[in-house]
Amino acid sequence: MDATRLIRDLLREKQAELTAAERKLSAVLLDDSMVAGLQSITRLAERAEVSSPTIIRLARKLGFDGYPDLQDAIREEIAERMKRPLAKLETTARDDQRDHIVSRFAEAVSSNINRTLDRLDFATFDETAALLSDQSRRLHLLGGRITRSNAHYFFNHLQIIRPGVHLLDNSSSVWPQALLDMGESSTLVIFDIRRYERELEKLANLAVSQGANIVLFTDAWGSPIERRATHVFRAMVEVPSSWDSTLAINFLIEALVAEVQSRCSASSAERIGALEDMIGASRIFRS
Repeated sequence: MDATRLIRDLLREKQAELTAAERKLSAVLLDDSMVAGLQSITRLAERAEVSSPTIIRLARKLGFDGYPDLQDAIREEIAERMKRPLAKLETTARDDQRDHIVSRFAEAVSSNINRTLDRLDFATFDETAALLSDQSRRLHLLGGRITRSNAHYFFNHLQIIRPGVHLLDNSSSVWPQALLDMGESSTLVIFDIRRYERELEKLANLAVSQGANIVLFTDAWGSPIERRATHVFRAMVEVPSSWDSTLAINFLIEALVAEVQSRCSASSAERIGALEDMIGASRIFRS
């Protein structure tokens, strides 16, 4: 499926052109991660409290011939979003075995980064950099099962650049303690790619209820946390492997680190200098 043709993106782009009934239907689809679109036209109409012709009109406004074509696209989107590792392995096994894995992997990663850049909203990037550079805000970071390393990498750099940066413990049992310190001057940076983790979504909901805002790094299909996030970065993750690649996400992280460093240059220079003195005194590294 062409990731630039996601139904959720089309729905958001077309909001200004939709009637009140079509916007009501659109909200039902978006709120349920498109799953509602797998129902019959009659049941969807009942659930959204609109007429069947409204569903057909919305499908056509999105560029489909009718509701069946829209359903096919929704099925494909959901299938890609929920694809399991073994299913991915079966797909990649059909690739030309004469091509070396290193070459195919490098090509896929390069494509992921380029396509991520094509979709990147520079205004969102700049707003996020400003948010992360604001030293009056407390920053909290957390990743999922696969993206934990991305969160740790981002934390490592941000903690050196500025104070008030915290890496949440992997155990959800201690998250309530972290939530105690979250409020309107807090930002929670979350990483969540397919198969999206319910515990992360619960944490995001609780953080927002405390007044914090969310910066989300996710994949092309979008974590359910998108509904609560103020800033969202979607990265391409498909590679010839059983697992998704987070290299495009790390590309975004390193670009943000560079920009945050630039914005905090005066204060961070003093902080980095103090860190170097501590490293020298502790003799961690060879001279």
